[in-house]
Amino acid sequence: MSTAAIFLDRDGVINQDSGYISKRDDFIFIEGAIDAMKLLKEKGYQLVVITNQSGIARGLFSEDDFIRLTEWMDWSLADRGVDLDGLYFCPHHPTEGNGANTKPCDCRKPGPGMFHDAIDELDIDVSASYMVGDKVSDLKAAQAAGVAHLTLVRTGKEITAEGEALAEAVYPSLVEFAQNIATVV
Repeated sequence: MSTAAIFLDRDGVINQDSGYISKRDDFIFIEGAIDAMKLLKEKGYQLVVITNQSGIARGLFSEDDFIRLTEWMDWSLADRGVDLDGLYFCPHHPTEGNGANTKPCDCRKPGPGMFHDAIDELDIDVSASYMVGDKVSDLKAAQAAGVAHLTLVRTGKEITAEGEALAEAVYPSLVEFAQNIATVV
């Protein structure tokens, strides 16, 4: 049976976006984000992180660096009672860098590839699911994958007029989103 999910962008939604984060010392959880994620799990949602990581293609950090940081993030969340159901990342950039990850792809947001993978692998009901991001590309990718509810938070990039027009709702942070979303029936 399909279940509802909350798709979360990472940088700017879960942690402060200081640009190309690859080390634990640079990873700072946004105040209240962990408790918000715990509340969303308690309300019956799967939690799925969907994140572009073009720093890999750009040669700023390795995929192994990203995986180590992700494992630390996952353990930090688990220590606070939050278990992620999935985490999907795109290491590509269409033009920046000069390695194997410098290429066009369908997984880099605003492409829907990561969403399609998560939906198929986790049996997600997109009609009851939400995307919480901080920029237009997050919403466009979710929309292209059929995710019904598009939400922006103000803890990352500046919200544009295009983003406001595309979003069903805009919240100050993930905390307010979690407090206002209904429990899965």
